[in-house]
Amino acid sequence: MRGTIPVVASEETSPQLSTLRRFLQYVLLYRKEIPFAITLVLIGAITQSVGPFFLGWSIDRLIAQGNLQGLLLLLGLLGLNYGLGVLAIRGQIVRVGWIMQRVLAQLRQDIFIKIQSLPLSFFDRSEAGDLMSRLLNDVNTVNQAFGLTIAQMLGNSFSLVGIVIAMLSINLKLGLLSNLVVPLMIFTTSLFARWARARFRITRQTIGELSAKLEEDIGSVREAQAFNRVEMNIEEFDVLNAANRDANVEAVAITSAFLPSIDFLNTLATAGVLAYGGYLAVTGAATVGVVTSFLLYVQQFFRPIQILSQFYTQAQSAFAGLERIFLLLDEPSKLQDAPDATEMPPIQGEVRFENVKFAYNPDQLVLKGVNLHAYPGQMVALVGATGSGKSTIINLILRFYDVSSGAVKIDDIDVRSVTQASLRRQIGIVLQDNILFTGTVAENIAFGAPYATQADIEAAAQLANVHEFVTSLPQGYTTQLGERGAPLSQGQRQLISIARAVLINPRILILDEATSSIDTRTEALVQSAIARLLQGRTSFVIAHRLSTVTQADQVLVIQQGEIVEQGTHAELVNQQGVYANLYALQLGTADTTVLQN
Repeated sequence: MRGTIPVVASEETSPQLSTLRRFLQYVLLYRKEIPFAITLVLIGAITQSVGPFFLGWSIDRLIAQGNLQGLLLLLGLLGLNYGLGVLAIRGQIVRVGWIMQRVLAQLRQDIFIKIQSLPLSFFDRSEAGDLMSRLLNDVNTVNQAFGLTIAQMLGNSFSLVGIVIAMLSINLKLGLLSNLVVPLMIFTTSLFARWARARFRITRQTIGELSAKLEEDIGSVREAQAFNRVEMNIEEFDVLNAANRDANVEAVAITSAFLPSIDFLNTLATAGVLAYGGYLAVTGAATVGVVTSFLLYVQQFFRPIQILSQFYTQAQSAFAGLERIFLLLDEPSKLQDAPDATEMPPIQGEVRFENVKFAYNPDQLVLKGVNLHAYPGQMVALVGATGSGKSTIINLILRFYDVSSGAVKIDDIDVRSVTQASLRRQIGIVLQDNILFTGTVAENIAFGAPYATQADIEAAAQLANVHEFVTSLPQGYTTQLGERGAPLSQGQRQLISIARAVLINPRILILDEATSSIDTRTEALVQSAIARLLQGRTSFVIAHRLSTVTQADQVLVIQQGEIVEQGTHAELVNQQGVYANLYALQLGTADTTVLQN
């Protein structure tokens, strides 16, 4: 690929013109290949436009005078002419298609790069299915409009110019008569295109909504069946599907009415040439050959206009898709590295939150002045109700979001002053619902260290207590896993995710309910693996089962974005506060009045 296209401001232009300019920037990436393609287009256009002239000339100068030898020679020249035209047209289709497919591939690449680089706050308000629709459906729409017909459109544009010049040079009056319908065609095309563009915008929007619904329902089919939501999901999908169908029907109704309108104008012009040309031939003001040439030219004249007009209306769907694509590409990447960002040096593991405030929405603080200090090698447990701010603290350490005010520092270095990649490569994370990917077991373990050796992968698996299980699989470490790690159990996926964290050897480790939703035997293996993983590392552990954090060096109790209690397990139990009641609640001896307060 040739790199991403920079965003160019064009506030003074219309949205469609701005979109076209943005798209042409992609085409100009291949400017070295364009001259040859244009040359082929010109050759094809010239060969198509000179044919009717010589046919008309042969009627007046050869056939009328009985010059058989000259006629045969002319037919041979015309054969060579059209043969050259066929080769040129084929060449232009191949060459222009070559350029356009690379343009579209670059467009897909830029969309994927953009999606990968967008902050998590963008995905909080966006649906995966809609993003997939932009990458696949919208680009495919552009491909259908430009990738397959752009060569034909360019050829017909040049042919049209050549035909107009030839008609005006042969007979000025007939030429002007033939072109009288052009303003009507321009008006008709503009009118239909405006209607079609509005409808096609709706079709692109509805296909995005439909894709989002489809992606969500496929991913949750088990839950739908378990909660008897199948019929309701079908009804909801039917509504979205009908909306997309109706939008497409309206768009097709407009485009299907367009071609008959152009055909009517074509017939009108042909009738005008026949009537006026016949009159000129009868009165001797024009020869039969000239009239014949004009009739042929009129047919050629309207063929490219029909194709160009049809392309113009089809292009409205492509422009609607491009508008959605460029809106995504223009989405600001708020979490960019600072211009003077440096590489994070080897982390020792000290973490500080200095009066940190954070809000996902400007009017609602999630963290309200959090202060914490974790020393190198300490285990810090985060405890609190769902939505209290535990995961937000973790997200700020990883710099998935930037603080609204205050600072997050690691080894006295503000995380905003270093590159995100150098920060995150020294932090490991094991989540409650770890994602495994389609690929081998070895590839999943080496997800964060793709160049790790097989020996390193197996060593990490042994530390994570998963080596024995992996070697029992039919193909061992080369066993292929399906989507999200199928068919492994939750516990097996968790052990592989721990091996993934072991392999990158992080200085800071984050565990988010890493032992939940697994059986007792597997939990023992997971706990043993985590104990090895924690040694010598600073760790932050989110846990709802307080029995898993009794050995923590610090326990932070979070309520409504604030740390309300802090200390060791024993200290907090003795305080008889919120933590003590949470712990007692899990033991079945809680005083719920304290929790309610």
